[in-house]
Amino acid sequence: MTTFFAGFLLGLSLIVAIGAQNAFVLRQGLLRSHVFAVCLFCAASDAVLILAGVAGSGVIVKQFPSFETAMRIFGAAFLLWYGWRSARAAWTGESALTAADTSTQKLSLVIATLAAFTWLNPHVYLDTVVLLGAISTQYDAPWVFGAGGATGSFVFFFSLGYGARLLEPVFRKPRAWQMLDAGIAIVMWLIAASLLAGL
Repeated sequence: MTTFFAGFLLGLSLIVAIGAQNAFVLRQGLLRSHVFAVCLFCAASDAVLILAGVAGSGVIVKQFPSFETAMRIFGAAFLLWYGWRSARAAWTGESALTAADTSTQKLSLVIATLAAFTWLNPHVYLDTVVLLGAISTQYDAPWVFGAGGATGSFVFFFSLGYGARLLEPVFRKPRAWQMLDAGIAIVMWLIAASLLAGL
């Protein structure tokens, strides 16, 4: 159990910071749009990457630095575009209209956007595959450590997605949606800048 909780706590500490993926999950939770699928996709993706790291994929990533460079470029480009889209929504207030509407985006489009946030982010590979994979080797039961990390992801994303509705009264005001979109745009651009700075 000690090994499991060590992985659980480390997994939580790596994903709790507000980032592009978390901001997107928060927004879907507020809209109550495909929340279960969004949370499941994020948590399952983390679980796959963590288990890949435990299995030794961290060594492969270290041996091919060009992979990280490519992920940084594509990830930064996507974040810049999505940041611009969020900034435009903040300026026009179009998100408030979306929130008031009963229609939602197609699940395929939501998952495609989320996949880009998840799989084009090199930090995801560094945190899950490389870092958690390397630390797991310090334990006699690395798979238990990995299971703890994966469980942390499930707890976090489902708490974030379904807990977002507690903020719904605040986001009944159009100004709150504009502030959220502006904040998301800033987060996206800052992360994109940090990715490009690492090239």
